[in-house]
Amino acid sequence: MAATDFKDYYAVLGVNKTASADEIKQAFRRLARKYHPDVNPGDKSAESKFKEVNEAYEVLSDTDKRRKYDQFGQYWNRVGTPSSSPTGTPGADFGGFDFSQYGSFDEFINELLGKFGGTAGAPGGGRRAYTYRTNPGSSGYGGFSDYADFGNSAANVPTDLEATLTLTLSEAFHGVQKNLRVGTEDIKVRIPAGVKPGSRMTIRSKGQVNPYNQQRGNLYLTVEVQSHPFFKFEGDNLTCEVPIAPDEAVLGASIEIPTPDGSVTMNIPAGIRSGQTLRLRGKGWLNPKGGRGDQMVRVVIVPSTSLSPIEQQAYETLRDNRSTDPRAQLKQIKL
Repeated sequence: MAATDFKDYYAVLGVNKTASADEIKQAFRRLARKYHPDVNPGDKSAESKFKEVNEAYEVLSDTDKRRKYDQFGQYWNRVGTPSSSPTGTPGADFGGFDFSQYGSFDEFINELLGKFGGTAGAPGGGRRAYTYRTNPGSSGYGGFSDYADFGNSAANVPTDLEATLTLTLSEAFHGVQKNLRVGTEDIKVRIPAGVKPGSRMTIRSKGQVNPYNQQRGNLYLTVEVQSHPFFKFEGDNLTCEVPIAPDEAVLGASIEIPTPDGSVTMNIPAGIRSGQTLRLRGKGWLNPKGGRGDQMVRVVIVPSTSLSPIEQQAYETLRDNRSTDPRAQLKQIKL
């Protein structure tokens, strides 16, 4: 191997030889994002750099491989012919390590990277071609996941994407078609009616492309629904809060209540208390599999803060002629 073939993996990642595992991981993440093929479509130089960064991280992120690299890396550019040691002396011993067991420098590197099994370095030992496997990972939309563990693969590139899709309450209730951009591709996604906050959708084969095997991952969408000033979620039901006047609470009333389908009339029973909940059956959230929940209406009695003279006189008359004491039971309470 020519001297120019030697790769300083620390220089590739831009870290010192004394860098910690966390510093190496941080450097790798930054460079992986910078040179990822999806960020640099058609850029062969960036793709080559991305592979080089992966290769460097494959070695330096593994404690045992990094130790071997630190110990023998200085001799790599001196190995020329099979059965020769880094100094050119067959069978030479460097700290108890015998380089003559390898048929070529490539076999030494292959064992260092853990790519060959069995008797990879022994004389007459068989060799296997590199295989690149993709273990699905996750990341933000258009971003990248946590490249934490590459195992024995030099190109264990995450290809799945995750994104959060925010909808209005109306879009979530009625369903909607959304246009999304994934990399350089525009895709259309149909959101079914009745989707709820936290729902997860899988858009197959719309993730990132693995630059090694050209297989494409999936896009996972998590639905968020914008808050609404009137409607709230509670399981499969919708809830809302409706104010009523004191006279409506005492005498009962028929009032108009907004629902996702429009207003409906609801009867308020006489004597209702503030905080009680009434049910509008079949007026709640849609179930994508069929059926529909209920709308729960919480009643809040709201006294007027600005009374007309007639209202003022009426309330005073009620006070002076009240037939019951709402606090009568409190007189019996003791410690």
